[in-house]
Amino acid sequence: MTGEPPISPAALPGVLGAGDGRILDPIDRVSEILFGLFMVMTFTGTLSAATAGREDVRTMLIAAIGCNIAWGFVDGVMYILRTLVTRARSATLFAAVRDGAHPEHAQRAIANEIGPLAGGLDTATLERVRRWLLERPAHASPKPSVTGHDLKAAFGIFLLVFASTFPVVLPFFFTADVKFAMRVSAAIAMVMMFYCGVVWGRYAGMHRPWLSGLALVVLGMIVELIIIALGG
Repeated sequence: MTGEPPISPAALPGVLGAGDGRILDPIDRVSEILFGLFMVMTFTGTLSAATAGREDVRTMLIAAIGCNIAWGFVDGVMYILRTLVTRARSATLFAAVRDGAHPEHAQRAIANEIGPLAGGLDTATLERVRRWLLERPAHASPKPSVTGHDLKAAFGIFLLVFASTFPVVLPFFFTADVKFAMRVSAAIAMVMMFYCGVVWGRYAGMHRPWLSGLALVVLGMIVELIIIALGG
């Protein structure tokens, strides 16, 4: 088709399972780190600086680390399940487009897969995408099965949730002053949240990503205050 720009597999990443090669995108990475942070803060924030002893601190550390190990595992498993469901949905769409007798039905299915951005595509463009999909080999259809990439991503999620525990709990290993350790721990958590917010801001294309960082810090402080109010 002379004069028509080629359709890239990136146009329908869900249908063909295409990606940019990254195991987890910035949204996933930052979200998992924040999840781990909030989980561990539910333990460090409920210590009483006035009455907590070394045994209380030890119990808190064991509980915080154990909790993030468990939830890191659960989150990794849920990632694989979400991926399987998405891949099965994409395979169904691929088959519907290739086997459908009515082009307009296939175009509507493609538009639904693309989402709101499809509002800017006319019928001719959707038809080009449909024809492009018809030209793909049958083995290009996504398979609803677990791949090595999925397992790496799930393990990466586990590591992010698990590893985010340690910077926050490290102060309790190096000082017997529970009040001081709690303050340092909270400061570390805020710094980590600020960094996560900046990463999110940059990924979103913000001109001032530090504003996103500050917003997350404020959110973290609110969460910490709520935790303390509930029994810290």
